[in-house]
Amino acid sequence: MAMGSFNTQGSQMPTAEINMTPLVDVMLVLLIIFIITTPLMTHAVKVDLPRAASNPTPQKPMTLQVSITAENQVFVGTKVVDRGQLEQSFHEAVAQDANVEMHLSADRATRYEAVAETMSAARRAGLTKIGFVTQPNQ
Repeated sequence: MAMGSFNTQGSQMPTAEINMTPLVDVMLVLLIIFIITTPLMTHAVKVDLPRAASNPTPQKPMTLQVSITAENQVFVGTKVVDRGQLEQSFHEAVAQDANVEMHLSADRATRYEAVAETMSAARRAGLTKIGFVTQPNQ
């Protein structure tokens, strides 16, 4: 707002200031309008849905815990399995549950060849879901 005196001898330039009060008032009025009208803008359609019963979701598939030690011994669950019998034990697991999941945990010092042979035996037996078990970094 320009402030001056009645003395016209010295020509002073008026100071240019923006008066924020009307802007704040307009913003508050708009805020109140939006707060009031927002709940009215919901477009909900009232529908009377039919009632129906369904079977519960199926159980989680069976998991097959396979471990390979540093000495390349293969454990299926807690039992040691010979490499020749490995595919047969995988076939038995697939026969029990077609959606069986294999969780493979191998020692850090295990040779890659042992892991690859175990995975290929599982694939030949029909296992399609193979997961690797690791420990998170600490």
